[in-house]
Amino acid sequence: MSALNTMTALHNDRLTQRLQHLIDHKTKPVGALGRLESLALQLGRIQGREQVDLVQPQMVVFAGDHGLAARGVSAYPSDVTWQMVENFLAGGAAVSVLARQHGLALTVVDAGVAKDIAPRDGLQIRKIAPGTADASQGPAMTLAQCQAALSAGAEVVRSLPGNAVLLGEMGIGNTSSAALIMSRLLDLPLSQCVGRGTGLDDSGLQRKLAVLMQALEANAGASEPLAVLAAFGGFEVAMLCGAVMEAATQNRVIVVDGFIVTSAVLVAQALQPGVLERCVFSHQSDESGHARLLSHLGAQPLLHLGLRLGEGSGAALAWPLIVSAARILTEMASFESAGVSGQER
Repeated sequence: MSALNTMTALHNDRLTQRLQHLIDHKTKPVGALGRLESLALQLGRIQGREQVDLVQPQMVVFAGDHGLAARGVSAYPSDVTWQMVENFLAGGAAVSVLARQHGLALTVVDAGVAKDIAPRDGLQIRKIAPGTADASQGPAMTLAQCQAALSAGAEVVRSLPGNAVLLGEMGIGNTSSAALIMSRLLDLPLSQCVGRGTGLDDSGLQRKLAVLMQALEANAGASEPLAVLAAFGGFEVAMLCGAVMEAATQNRVIVVDGFIVTSAVLVAQALQPGVLERCVFSHQSDESGHARLLSHLGAQPLLHLGLRLGEGSGAALAWPLIVSAARILTEMASFESAGVSGQER
């Protein structure tokens, strides 16, 4: 994985001023395109230029199983992880449909699925182990496994072309992983971080809370970001973290999906400050901890559609807005070039 100090800061005041001037002098009232204007500014700052070009966008879905799932923290069995990986590869999942619709190259990464997946096009096998250990009994993975997963996530990004990466995940039990990471790193009570995941009823939610409380107690000594990731993360979450850091180092536009991917960004930002500047947060999901986590990161999600699917589905849905922001910056005329009278002063 690239060294942390190789990532350049985006604090180029002259470029920011030029970009803002360009946006303000398009043929519209200042601020009339709302959130698209700040998004266009961010894209220009990430790419370090006024003519933004989004090339070969890559949708990457990391998949892994969780030892915690055996404790009944999800409404679905662990077998759904590998079954959904097969569905992704067959083109039948929501993210598969949306990726096709929006011209996104889809790569699925086996980060640690319990069942072996047969090699084929569109699949990268980076399996660290067939699922993590049960975090309610001790760390989900060793520090060595965590480091290996971080490196593998970075390698996935390096293996793919383009200057934009959209990140998704699949793993039964991974909302539990995200909630635990959030609770420990932000020092928040679990009740403010834990949601219903795949659709738990009230009794299931209480069971999930009890199991996750055991996980916090079993890993009471984990406080530093890397130790927290090893204690509570899934292999797919750790690879997402590595992917975020590598993509940020390359100044790729990073499109963040929902709660689980955002928890990986939380760790990545703690390990490598500056990644947030490269992140576009696609949506606020209905998983209860996500709004609070986004608020902590100072993130402004583009969409709020009541999604709670994961997979990268929200990132894919937000992609056309990102493309629109880029094209407005690059193609929309100014008052001067269009011969249109500007605002009277």
